[in-house]
Amino acid sequence: MDKEQLITEVAKAGGFSKKNAEKAVTVVLDSILEALKEGKEVQLVGFGKFEVQKREARTGRSRKTGKEIQLPAGKVPVFTAGLSMKEALN
Repeated sequence: MDKEQLITEVAKAGGFSKKNAEKAVTVVLDSILEALKEGKEVQLVGFGKFEVQKREARTGRSRKTGKEIQLPAGKVPVFTAGLSMKEALN
C-alpha cells in the first residue's frame, strides 16, 4: 500500500473527503518525522514504536567491486511492532 492508497482507505473508513483524509495522513506522518528529528520516540500503543538509533562508523564492502569501504556513522529509523499488531498478524 502506498500513500495514495492509504489516503483513499482513510477517506472511505472515516467518511472524509479525499482532500481532508490527505491532510490528516500528511499531518500524522510529518508529526512522527518531526518527533524523530528531535530525538524523541513515538509510541502508538498497540501499533508500535518509532525511534532513531545511532549507527557507528564501520567497514563495509562495495557491491560492485568487492573492495572494503568506510561507512560513516549516522542515524537510522527503527520501527518495533506492538503486541496487538503481532497478535493480529498471527
